[in-house]
Amino acid sequence: MKINKVLLTAALATLIAPAFAQNTATPKIDARQERQEMRIDQGINSGQLTGKETANLEKREAKIEADKVKAEADGKVTRQERAHLNRELDHSSNKIYRKKHNARTAG
Repeated sequence: MKINKVLLTAALATLIAPAFAQNTATPKIDARQERQEMRIDQGINSGQLTGKETANLEKREAKIEADKVKAEADGKVTRQERAHLNRELDHSSNKIYRKKHNARTAG
């Protein structure tokens, strides 16, 4: 009887534990960051971005990554933190577009 209670308790704990797990996953933000990095790399390879423009964009992307790590540090990324990260990504995306389509080219 005692073993059954232990097994039942263990089974319930296994089922309930995921419900209490903190949500730090940011797959959409991760995907956006990946796409923006690819756009920057494409701009470098095509010569659309100068070295200074690239450094500026990479610095902006690093800040977004640092903000994401900070948001995940407490174990939960709140709606407000996600909104802030998405605003930063929107702003960065616009910067990438403008810098790739200006008159400056590398070398």
